[in-house]
Amino acid sequence: MLSSKNILVTGCAGFIGSNFVPYFLDKYPEYNIINLDLLTYAGDLENLRECEDNPNYKFITGNICNRELVEFIFREYDINGVIHFAAESHVDNSIKNPGLFIETNVNGTFTLLDVAKEYWMYEPFNYKERYKDARFHHISTDEVYGTLNETDLFTEKTPYAPNSPYSASKASSDMIVRSYQETFGMNTVITNCSNNYGPKQHDEKLIPTIIRKALAGKSIPIYGDGKNVRDWLYVLDHCKGIDLVYHTGKEGNVYNIGGRNERTNLEIANKICEILDEKYPRLKCHTKRDSVLEQEMTTTSHPELDSGSSYKELITFIEDRAGHDRRYAIDATKLESELGWRADEDFNSGIVKTVEWYLEKLELNNV
Repeated sequence: MLSSKNILVTGCAGFIGSNFVPYFLDKYPEYNIINLDLLTYAGDLENLRECEDNPNYKFITGNICNRELVEFIFREYDINGVIHFAAESHVDNSIKNPGLFIETNVNGTFTLLDVAKEYWMYEPFNYKERYKDARFHHISTDEVYGTLNETDLFTEKTPYAPNSPYSASKASSDMIVRSYQETFGMNTVITNCSNNYGPKQHDEKLIPTIIRKALAGKSIPIYGDGKNVRDWLYVLDHCKGIDLVYHTGKEGNVYNIGGRNERTNLEIANKICEILDEKYPRLKCHTKRDSVLEQEMTTTSHPELDSGSSYKELITFIEDRAGHDRRYAIDATKLESELGWRADEDFNSGIVKTVEWYLEKLELNNV
């Protein structure tokens, strides 16, 4: 039997993974974590600075599509578990360059699965004794289910109906994972999560964009009429759900992780502006802010708001994006009832923590 748990995590210099790794290392000091990340624009090693000196953590720069590299990692570190975060995930970018999403999300997932199968198993349904407890956990998204009406919720039995190249690539990767479970008897689990928010999220995403644009005095862009609905999940609650499913989820099962916090994009923008109005009002001296946010400050800024007006006046509606799903909402009953998961944060508490983290990051909290 293995004397230690050596887990390959992928894409953990990004948002969710960089919250997961510190949490996981702290909870399981007997585990060794090997993080494989290509460090694309969405990955930042600053997100993992707190892990750099941990002897149980190893970072490797590389592409999950590079089979030789993945095979080397399995051999060199004797990998006996995989938690697969790595993915291209921005819908707008998938519309501009869908090929990259197919390569990373589909081919990359296949490479990881196939290497794991070859390393852990003698043949289909026959694990090597040493790896009989090895598991492949695939992190996916609620976007694979398509769009919802005003009342229904996504469940684990909702048919897939992806509407963007991004969601189609994730749906494809989910199906590949399923096929390795059914055809080869690999021990797999899949989690499909709702929209995450919290510390370390990339600037391009909705909530960081709202915060960044507001503090810079620029227009806050909201697609269409702002009434697109998402279910928002605080990132640490997601990490705890992943932990629970990886360790106790039933083999071959899918678990939806959602926050039960439905909000329209416009509601999100208004709430963030209200928090900023309270914590960093426009009437403050903005010398430090302008220095920190220099790259955001352009001729499109709104200096007339510096007198103390609400940030809400910066909200601007822009042309809707192609294939913009109207509503996502997850039913997390299976995870809650079978594994006992509960979200610790509701949106009102989580969004305050998130805004405070960004103010801290920008060194504006004590200005």
